[in-house]
Amino acid sequence: VQLVESGGGLVQSGGSLRLSCAASGINLEFYAVGWFRQGPGKEREGVSCISSVAGRTAYADSVKGRFTISRHNADNTVYLQMNTLEPEDTGVYFCSAGSYCLGHESALPYSWGQGTQVTVSS
Repeated sequence: VQLVESGGGLVQSGGSLRLSCAASGINLEFYAVGWFRQGPGKEREGVSCISSVAGRTAYADSVKGRFTISRHNADNTVYLQMNTLEPEDTGVYFCSAGSYCLGHESALPYSWGQGTQVTVSS
């Protein structure tokens, strides 16, 4: 089982990035997939979650209206479209495959990716 995040990078404030969480060894369609981030000197926090099957989505208040989570089952990939990025969005972004969404976090994570760095300059 492997989750691989990609799409991070350096972007100016107000810019956009699209992160990908690609899976092998599991079918993401049957898992709740969450995106988390950990900023410098901060604890890891949940950003967004998409439920299995029904595809219900939830977002942290700090990203609501700016980020969009989606899944593309044919590619076994979950995306996080991030618009209007702010310096406070800087951090390492991780995805996890879990049993269900608990608010905007995936619960009982089965697997985690290694993370992708997002840096937003002011």
